[in-house]
Amino acid sequence: MEPSTGSTVRADGLVRAFGAGTERLTAVDDVSLEIAGGSVVALTGPSGSGKSTLLHLIGAIERADRGRLTVDDVEVTALRRAALARYRQRVGFVFQRYHLLPALTVLDNVIAPVLPLRAGRADHPARARELLAAVGLARRERALPAQLSGGQQQRVAIARALMGRPRLLLADEPTGNLDSTTGAQILDLLLDLRDQHGMTILLATHERAVAARCDRLIRLGDGRIVEDVDLTDGEDPADTFDRATRLRL
Repeated sequence: MEPSTGSTVRADGLVRAFGAGTERLTAVDDVSLEIAGGSVVALTGPSGSGKSTLLHLIGAIERADRGRLTVDDVEVTALRRAALARYRQRVGFVFQRYHLLPALTVLDNVIAPVLPLRAGRADHPARARELLAAVGLARRERALPAQLSGGQQQRVAIARALMGRPRLLLADEPTGNLDSTTGAQILDLLLDLRDQHGMTILLATHERAVAARCDRLIRLGDGRIVEDVDLTDGEDPADTFDRATRLRL
């Protein structure tokens, strides 16, 4: 892989809890990690292990109760509201349920996240068409989401996530609602786009086949990192899943 311009991510002692008293749930519990720019990292673990919450902290959808998060040279956990909004514009998000606006065309859904931005507004439609072509939907820009398959809707969601030219892409179960063949195609697309655009990708997944194609696998259990494996050194992802099963994680 060519040298990437993807973001570097560093978390030190991140904690995020919900509720209070006996109802208090610590979703992310003292998580520390470093993610190299340009890498593709899989977050795995059972439901409730903290995968989505960790993504939300890195994307500044949620704020940490304690700890420090730094993305490139930005200390995200120290940002105030206006600066947080600017930071979020630098991050791409892809979700399991697509979150497309049903009344908008494919083209307008892709443009929607950058509508508040004045800079480059005249170039937004051309940029959106370029991205739709990149995800294989050049001829569907006037379609409504309901007229698309699940895989096509996810492609629109990926194009939308790239509108702001992010160096960091966060994907929460991006293949979870898709059949295995379509899911593999979406993962192919993400990896190709990583190489073309120089992004770091952090994705949450339950799927062994998805994790196996990443550079690194981080397994969470009860909000903590319980396994961190570099898959570029020949480690078999199946062994990682099997070890975790034996540990009942």
